[in-house]
Order: sequence, then C-alpha cells, then structure tokens
Amino acid sequence: MPFTPVKPEKLSAAVVDQIELLILRGIIRPGERLPSERELSERMGVSRPSLREAIATLQDRGLLESKAGAGIFVTEFLGSAFSEALTQLFANHDEAVFDYLSFRRDMEGLAAERAATHGSDTDLDVVQKIFDKMCAAHSKRNPAEEAHLDADFHLAIIEASHNVIMLHMMRSMYQLLREGVFYNRTIMFRQRTTRDQLLEQHGRINDALQARNPEAARKAVEDHLSYVEASLFENRKTEQNEIIARQRLEQENNR
Repeated sequence: MPFTPVKPEKLSAAVVDQIELLILRGIIRPGERLPSERELSERMGVSRPSLREAIATLQDRGLLESKAGAGIFVTEFLGSAFSEALTQLFANHDEAVFDYLSFRRDMEGLAAERAATHGSDTDLDVVQKIFDKMCAAHSKRNPAEEAHLDADFHLAIIEASHNVIMLHMMRSMYQLLREGVFYNRTIMFRQRTTRDQLLEQHGRINDALQARNPEAARKAVEDHLSYVEASLFENRKTEQNEIIARQRLEQENNR
C-alpha cells in the first residue's frame, strides 16, 4: 500500500510556508518590510526562536533580506525578472517599446477577462477603490500621482485574475515602466485631453469588471492600450519633427 508515516510539521516550517504563499500571491511585495519580530510572533502564534528559524530559512532561499537598523524586507530582486544588460537593451531601442505595449495588450486583456470571471467581490472592490482614487487625483491635476495610480489599477486587475505566474511576470514589466525604461508615463498625464480620455478608458474597464462582463473587460483594456500605443507613437513623431525643425532654424540663422 502506498502509505508512509505522517511526520509532525515543525512550527518554523509552517511559518515558512505561510510567508512564501503571501509572497507568491503578491500580498506582500518586493521591498516591503515585515512587521517586527515581536508583532509577527504574536500574530502568527509562534515563539521567537521558531520565527527566527523560519526567517533564516527564507533568507537562505533569497526571499527575505535583513537591513541593518531597519528590519526584515522582501527581497527587491524578486521585483525584476530582467537582467541589467537586457533592461538597458530595452531602453536603447524603440522597437522594444512597441513590442512591450503589444505584449501588455495581450496579457492584460486576458487578465481582465479572467478577473471578470474569477475575481472575488473583494478583488473588484480593490479595483473600484483604486479607480475612485484615480478620479480624485484627476481633479488635482497631479501627473505623477495619476501615473502611479494608473499602474496600481492595472496591477490590481492582474492580481484579481488569480494567476501567480502572470502576476509576477507583469509586476516585473511594470517595474521597468516605473523606472522609465520604456517611456515617461507622466508625460501622457500632463495633457488635458489625453488625461480626460485615459480616465474615461479606465472607467470603461472598471465598469466592465464590476458588471462581470469578461468580453467587454478584455475589449476595454485592449482599446485602452491601443490608444496608449497610438499616443506614444504620435509623441515620438512630434519630438522627431521638433528636432528637425530646430536644425532647420539653426541652418537658417547661419545663412
């Protein structure tokens, strides 16, 4: 018979398992600080020695890191799936920018479809709350805040899709975007017409999700990212035209 004796699980192993699952599911994120040892041991109902043993195991696995005088943090490295050399290669070539947007359109369209179907009511409440914050930030005309909330909105949809592989892959993609590897997102939020259209597009995405309409959610995301792609292309073209115009002006002044 295919049975073996059941071994009692060490408390530290149970702690490791719980923290690993929180990281895997994106509930605690790269760079986030864990509660203090006292608070964490009380909340998890384990002794400090068991907790320390679990933390040491997670540090050995590269999931947690200790910062002197600051505490224990989820390793920042987990937020990036790309080497520094590849990141620089992306930044140096426009081809990567538009391939990035095409990839996002495909992946996020799928994520929205899954979120409308598989997301819990609580997942969709999170999406709604972030959209409400986007509306409030829109009235304050703060491009940096709007750009930050834009990323949070899209990541909340990916989280609501309940696919941990997609979650960590897309979080890495958004980290590159936040670092300005592909383009400066805040530029898009500085133009009134563009800002209004972006908010309206996010509203359509949110409405489709709250209505649990997977087809409409996917289409709204795809339409939104197609608009972002077209706007970025137009901005690049305008910038190039301005460079040429300045060269002509300089030449004219020298005649």
